Amino acid sequence: MAVTADRPAAAKARFWDKIARKYAADPIADMAGYEATLARTRALLAPTHRVLEIGCGTGTTALHLAPSCGHLVATDVSPEMIAIAREKLAAGPQPNLEFQVADADAPVFGQACYDVVLAFNVLHLVADLDAALTSALGALAPGGLFISKTPCLADMNPLLSKVLLPAMRLLGKAPPVLCFRAPDLQAALTRHGLEILAVEHHGTKGKDRRPFIVARRRGPADR
Repeated sequence: MAVTADRPAAAKARFWDKIARKYAADPIADMAGYEATLARTRALLAPTHRVLEIGCGTGTTALHLAPSCGHLVATDVSPEMIAIAREKLAAGPQPNLEFQVADADAPVFGQACYDVVLAFNVLHLVADLDAALTSALGALAPGGLFISKTPCLADMNPLLSKVLLPAMRLLGKAPPVLCFRAPDLQAALTRHGLEILAVEHHGTKGKDRRPFIVARRRGPADR
């Protein structure tokens, strides 16, 4: 699943850099749902875990989750987003947390380095879902967990993907996005060697089209 337009890291970074400060100031739309996701994720982490987050934005989630794991590397393609995240970290230092600029579409995370990979609200924003999963899962150790929460735009009002988002893109108000259904996302995860352990919905406002998925990377013992 790939967007048709060429979208190099620099172009993506420019879009998110431009809106980073406003993005950081906007309130979370469903705080109860967000808190449920944090609590569920914390329950899956351990003090020994090495954790990678892709598409961390301004770092709010990483800052909440870092106390529950051994070391967390949170990444985003936008230098301005990462600058804001580092400002937050400086205001409340956590020695086991670091923020880095990195593109979720690029294989820059190392091989089998992490026990857990987090991908919250980012898989619909990558240029190519399969390529991004290959990169992220290459960093995940066998038996490790891939935890995601993703808007499945094709399951939402058709006007959103067919009218509203294209219009917003023309105005420079929205980035290119992937519009897939929840079964398509689950099929992609399975295709990349993951065993889906749980599919949950934490939203508290209306029909939740952002499945929270916990999946495990299969290891040699599974073959």
